Amino acid sequence: MTETRTDASTKRRLPVRMLVAASIGNAVEWYDWTIYATFSIYFATQIFPPGNPALALVSTLATYALAFFFRPLGGFVLGRFADLHGRRTAMMLTILLMAGGSLVIAVLPTFSLVGWLAPVLLLLARIAQGMSLGGEVSNASAYLGEVAPPAQRGRYSSFFYISTGAAVLVASVLGVVLSGTLDDAALASWGWRIPFVLGGVLGLLGLWLRRTIPETEQFEANKATAKKIKNPLLLTLREHPRAVGQLVGFTLLSTLAYYTFFSAITPYATKSRGADAFDVFLALSIATLLFCLLQYPMGVLSDRVGRKPQLLVWSAATAVLIVPLSLLIGPSLGGLVLVFCVGLGLYTAMTSIAPAIMSELFPTELRGLGIGAWYNLTVAIFGGTAPLMIQWLGGAFFWYVAGGAVIAFLTILTLPETKGTVLR
Repeated sequence: MTETRTDASTKRRLPVRMLVAASIGNAVEWYDWTIYATFSIYFATQIFPPGNPALALVSTLATYALAFFFRPLGGFVLGRFADLHGRRTAMMLTILLMAGGSLVIAVLPTFSLVGWLAPVLLLLARIAQGMSLGGEVSNASAYLGEVAPPAQRGRYSSFFYISTGAAVLVASVLGVVLSGTLDDAALASWGWRIPFVLGGVLGLLGLWLRRTIPETEQFEANKATAKKIKNPLLLTLREHPRAVGQLVGFTLLSTLAYYTFFSAITPYATKSRGADAFDVFLALSIATLLFCLLQYPMGVLSDRVGRKPQLLVWSAATAVLIVPLSLLIGPSLGGLVLVFCVGLGLYTAMTSIAPAIMSELFPTELRGLGIGAWYNLTVAIFGGTAPLMIQWLGGAFFWYVAGGAVIAFLTILTLPETKGTVLR
């Protein structure tokens, strides 16, 4: 799979500006997806018929889920685009799509003004963002994996979710501020638009930062090979079926963990467990700060002890602890802080090295498409449906996550150790 590097790489000074530019797109993407799920309870009756609030919320969450199913298409199209035309060019396109979608949602007319045109426009904006996110995760992961020295790929990869965590922290702090300063009527009327305006501005900032980052040497060396490939998606199945299965196996748990803690618990805690919205946002903000702070140390740790031990601890601990943690979700701020901090603290064992792990599965000429198609298909199936599943299953949802953790653990057992190896 990979060729082991015989000479120990000397530590190099981290190119922080380049790593931030590469990671900021993912931050903008996840910021926008998080605020959609978080503020959906406020704008549902603005965009959908207001006569039945429960049906309006389900329709809003269904739009959230449906947009996820455009992620595999975006991963395929934009992943292949990156394999043919470059990681940097593809990343410029994805962040532009996401920023545009966020600004469209921010200025959407309400159902009372334009009728069913409002949800149609919302769906179109979400489809554009779904395709954008499908390409962003795979292309930014490939970029970070390819620019990193073999012995430092873990710490380079950690920047991916440092920026993501920071953006989600901004989203949760906005929730704290807006829920603390505006009443529900104001939030439903106009307050929910503020986070989407900020998302569009962040996207334009990311576009400006990315304009100067260099293309990767691995892409330049392999783009001629990529152009000769016919039916690249079938090629991943025919020549790399083990890598496809492994990617699906650990992504299943990764996406469930993400949506459980960053999205699904928020409406579940307030609607089903009697938690105060301010307390939920505050607990999530504290845990998200911890999530950001642990990324780099966990990336460094993986460069020393290996990827596999971290992933095994994460999946095993999640399988054992997720159901007991769910029993603490309720009106207690202390219980909420514990739930979020333990869940997201464990999750950093995966997120800190996600770009490294995914990049190490496929060769350069198939890396963008291989990650983009199969990662995003898994996220669409399990992540896009997470808010609906928790509405349907209630507390049993956490047994569903535990089952995903068992599958991930068994999958991770089949992974080779890739610490310090050179990408194919």
